Amino acid sequence: MGMVYYANYLVWMEVGRSDFCRDCGFSYLELEREHHAFLTVAEANCRYLAPARYEDEIVVETELLRVRSRVVEFAYRIKRDTTLLAEGKTVHVVIGKDGRPRAMPERYLELLKSVIRGQ
Repeated sequence: MGMVYYANYLVWMEVGRSDFCRDCGFSYLELEREHHAFLTVAEANCRYLAPARYEDEIVVETELLRVRSRVVEFAYRIKRDTTLLAEGKTVHVVIGKDGRPRAMPERYLELLKSVIRGQ
């Protein structure tokens, strides 16, 4: 059909989230390797508004909606030029190596809190 496969939008959200963390001052890999803290996806949704086509250059705008010691929520806007292609949201629970919820290491929590609006 010439359209991008729908699940790729979730991959683009992941890329946007990784870039967002890097812009906040840390890499997601660092959080995992050095502190054994993982942002597992508890909820993901995507509302498709217009199709992306193969070879389109897209932009993913990522915003932090909420950050608590154990929960982080992001919103995404996926665009081609000025056309909004999709909007999405992911909710993450911070877990440790054992798969159980744990607190986000304080350094990362503070870095994320420093960029959230209204907190």
